[in-house]
Amino acid sequence: MLKQFLNLKLSQKLSPQQIQLMKLIQLPTQAFEQRLLEEMNENPALEAGKEEDDYENDEFDNEDYDDYDDSESDRVDAEDINIDEYLSSDDTPDYKTQTNNYSDDDEDRESPLAAPVSFHQDLINQLNTFILNDDERDIAEFLVGSIDDMGYIRRSVPDIVDDMAFTQALYTDEATVERMLTVIHELEPSGVGARDLQECLLLQLKHKTPTESVELATDIIENQFDAFTKKHYEKLIQKYNVSNEQLKKAIHEIEKLNPKPGGAFTGNNKITENVVPDFAIRIVDGELELTLNGRNAPSLHVSKDYQEMMQTYKVSTDKSGPQKDAVQFIKQKLDSAKWFIDAIRQRQETLFVTMNAIMHYQEEYFLEGDETKLKPMILKDIADMVGLDISTISRVANSKYVETPYGTKLIKEFFSEAMKNDQGEDVSTLEIKKILQNIIEEEDKKKPLPDDQLAELLKEKGYPIARRTIAKYREQLDIPVARMRKKI
Repeated sequence: MLKQFLNLKLSQKLSPQQIQLMKLIQLPTQAFEQRLLEEMNENPALEAGKEEDDYENDEFDNEDYDDYDDSESDRVDAEDINIDEYLSSDDTPDYKTQTNNYSDDDEDRESPLAAPVSFHQDLINQLNTFILNDDERDIAEFLVGSIDDMGYIRRSVPDIVDDMAFTQALYTDEATVERMLTVIHELEPSGVGARDLQECLLLQLKHKTPTESVELATDIIENQFDAFTKKHYEKLIQKYNVSNEQLKKAIHEIEKLNPKPGGAFTGNNKITENVVPDFAIRIVDGELELTLNGRNAPSLHVSKDYQEMMQTYKVSTDKSGPQKDAVQFIKQKLDSAKWFIDAIRQRQETLFVTMNAIMHYQEEYFLEGDETKLKPMILKDIADMVGLDISTISRVANSKYVETPYGTKLIKEFFSEAMKNDQGEDVSTLEIKKILQNIIEEEDKKKPLPDDQLAELLKEKGYPIARRTIAKYREQLDIPVARMRKKI
């Protein structure tokens, strides 16, 4: 049975322009520049750089942008298009009055791109120095292909034998694979091709010049690896009947080894991140000064050629079907260019006002550089100050960097929860973590402090924190438990 009824509800939808603006805000500087290039490649009506003098006034009027509805842009009758909206205006567009911190005299410096030999290709090149028959070389190259980025082969020999038979039609036995592994273990860096940490350390020790300390270290790793990893130093001293100093020297030899030999290879395939700060904060005459990276404020304008096409259509007496189709295309591209330029302006404003609010909220830290001066600050605090949504503040904070007198910082690192001290005052969890880190750095490494003692020390300093919270902060700071911090 069919029923008809009315249903009243409120809903909120983001327009395509709003969605794309949010995406632009989220992009860091380098990704933003890439997005600009993509947009200019896709839209020939959008051009970068300063215009010639003749073009100075041949720009669109931004005031008409607010009336533009994307839902109607797909198809509008050519006769209904107001051509004058797309022709020159005597008004200077808003974006031309924006401050641009990028000088024309500045060089357009680009980071050079390295083209090194890959980690695995370097190992293959080293294999060429060994005399191997065809089958042996195929097995050795398969083993090299099984090495992960850290330099380990994390598969058993039987699995490797089966895999070669099924995927490469290489029929061999475990003894041959083991023999080829010894060849792999001769390659550089030392320790590559190991199947676990113990074997990796042993391979590196065997490549060292034999000394009393190296021999003791080798024996410890080979026969007392479990006791060593658990730092049972007293047990090792009794087992080998050595002095405290002798064991210390052997452990020092082990500590010099690389547990990730593949990670140390400078020519691996990992991409080195090149951080470009989006903002710069400087102290001028005792006052903070904030600037936006000029690369976030490009000079964009609408193509004069496209405006001239509109003018040609306007004065034409014979408006044929192909001409009407052409003006539809031109309108779409001009609308898109107008919106994109306006979106860039809104992005600049959003970034600047957000970072300006953060700078003033954490003014004491930016003036002195003391991390204990960072105030508790959450996204809502900044959102309330600038009148933006929390999600917008999050997009700015998560992917943007700011250059300060104390180094380049990720903006989200300035945000932290609040915790009460013994006087009832709100203090930042960042401040507590810094104090905890200082206590651990100054502890006696022969008797490192367990979490309950760390909690007591912080309590004495006025920060009543539970032991489990200490453990959580310690893990966030990447600090191991007391037993693993012990040194002989």
